[in-house]
Amino acid sequence: MFEGTYTALVTPFRNGQVDVKAFEELIERQVAEGIEGIVPVGTTGESPTLSMQEHLRVIELAVQFAKKRTKVVAGTGSNSTAEAIELSAGAQRANADALLQVAPYYNKPSSEGMFQHFRAIAKAVNLPIMLYSVPGRCVVEIAVETIGRLAQECPTIRAIKEAGGKAERVDAIRKVVPADFEVTSGDDGMTVEFMKRGAVGVVSVASNLMPAEVKALVDAARRKDWKKAAELHAKYAAVFRDLFIESNPGPVKAAMAAKGWLAEELRLPLVPITEANRQKLFATLQEAGLR
Repeated sequence: MFEGTYTALVTPFRNGQVDVKAFEELIERQVAEGIEGIVPVGTTGESPTLSMQEHLRVIELAVQFAKKRTKVVAGTGSNSTAEAIELSAGAQRANADALLQVAPYYNKPSSEGMFQHFRAIAKAVNLPIMLYSVPGRCVVEIAVETIGRLAQECPTIRAIKEAGGKAERVDAIRKVVPADFEVTSGDDGMTVEFMKRGAVGVVSVASNLMPAEVKALVDAARRKDWKKAAELHAKYAAVFRDLFIESNPGPVKAAMAAKGWLAEELRLPLVPITEANRQKLFATLQEAGLR
């Protein structure tokens, strides 16, 4: 279901509004490079600053522009279960292929609260669900035991985007879930190591900027061509690092804006990256042959 390269799409803005034309062109680039799926309105898509109406509209646009040529995994998570259900139902009406459900942030639920949150969403909609554990953003981590319970009790919960930076979590998760439950890397820099341990691909920030290169790395790992995968990782490791030189998606939007693909516009409280970090990022991109 979630094998391969999935791009956590940025949401382009222009003059305070979603830039529909830039968003369509972004998706066309992804499709042209054979990306297996796109993930609108997740962390990279600045979902916390979109209104409910805008959030649902971006999902609708993603489905419309993808035209079934690539899967659409809609980011519909929230720290409010009712809001996550409302967004998920909207994504289902829009004909998204699946949902990305982030761990509830800020209110720090217990493991039981986390379990009931995701189970309620799974009961409310019929789409396949990818959980998303990112403790660096959410403060809380989805416990391995909770993942196992959800995988056993909720047939539509099929995968997890693991962005905790610990490769051993892949091993631990795979021990408690069914064989067809999929783990994906949520960190470009960890993709090869995760896939060596049984992950099936990546939900990538870098592939907004370099879809062909990220796909080549993932495809090599899928073939178990670890030599090629390691070569590509070594070539782009500094890029993966410096795309997080400041809070995502600031750096990737700076790089995309430099290519003329979108306006370098973020919504407060996010702001464009500093000039010093911009120069460091651009030097890294130059060295990797991406400028």
